[in-house]
Amino acid sequence: MSSVLNTVFCSRVYIGNHSYCNNHLRLPPHSVSTPPLTRRRLTVRAADTDTNEVKSKAPDKAPAGGGSSFNQLLGIKGAAQETNKWKIRLQLTKPVTWPPLVWGVVCGAAASGNFHWNLEDVAKSILCMLMSGPCLTGYTQTLNDWYDREIDAINEPYRPIPSGAISENEVISQIWLLLLGGLGIAGILDVWAGHDTPTLFYLALGGSLLSYIYSAPPLKLKQNGWIGNFALGASYISLPWWAGQALFGTLTPDIIVLTLLYSIAGLGIAIVNDFKSIEGDKALGLQSLPVAFGAETAKWICVGAIDITQLSVAGYLLGAGKPYYALALLALIIPQVVFQFQYFLKDPVKYDVKYQASAQPFLVLGLLVTALASSH
Repeated sequence: MSSVLNTVFCSRVYIGNHSYCNNHLRLPPHSVSTPPLTRRRLTVRAADTDTNEVKSKAPDKAPAGGGSSFNQLLGIKGAAQETNKWKIRLQLTKPVTWPPLVWGVVCGAAASGNFHWNLEDVAKSILCMLMSGPCLTGYTQTLNDWYDREIDAINEPYRPIPSGAISENEVISQIWLLLLGGLGIAGILDVWAGHDTPTLFYLALGGSLLSYIYSAPPLKLKQNGWIGNFALGASYISLPWWAGQALFGTLTPDIIVLTLLYSIAGLGIAIVNDFKSIEGDKALGLQSLPVAFGAETAKWICVGAIDITQLSVAGYLLGAGKPYYALALLALIIPQVVFQFQYFLKDPVKYDVKYQASAQPFLVLGLLVTALASSH
């Protein structure tokens, strides 16, 4: 789970005689997004760059070495080029981004206090994970690639959509199939859980809108560092948690507030991946926090969002009369701070992978501790 909350892919931006690796978190919110009604509305505009100059320098083929078949199946950078349509479809859904949503469902089920290790509850949880991960996360990832297709045609023309490895009709049909499949599963779960109000369906539908406006113009939330990163954090932490808890119990206002607070930590995690793409983001007009505030200020905003959020949650648990859970969460925060000083604050570009691999497992375990505390 070392990278469950952060998945990175790289697009290379060419500026003059220099190239920059836009290794930037570009994951849309992963509950689901609402696609446009017609293909004409599914359009995206490339950033204001000199297209002819950039395209002449863009690579026509994947990087030397052919890429990795394993990376292709996971949907991450360094992927091999593939002709098998099913493998290409899987690549567009980026399976490496599914685990955060699956973990969120686990936390929500734990927080409900009503999950039992019997066949029915296990089957419900697996179906909820299928809705949150492969269907709705896969949907939003495919949609995001669709809206980035013109930019990818300049920077990475060998990617599945701009290279023509999969047709526009096939991409659009995949978007609709995954969306309707996810919403359909949400409806089934509501009936299975005996809900008078289709809570899970409404959550999926709300997440759909959030995901859509994250990727699609004119709002395109991911262009704004504050709003986009918080939407990303909420989609990874709050929405799947709410789905898991609503499936097995009752989604209460205090849990909604608590998980939204935790989503601020998700905002901080998203910022970690903004540092490598500062030059590219400037060229594309993306206002990531390192671009807006400078790298030195942004790295302190990043660790502040992560640490202060968790300390606030620990304080909440202590005030709620759950000192042991609060101490457990505090024990999980300490190593994160140590790794921040050891790696991230020294050089957020050089040590970002080491920091994420070292610190994030403790944050993920802290989520489960908070969920378990909420169930008692």
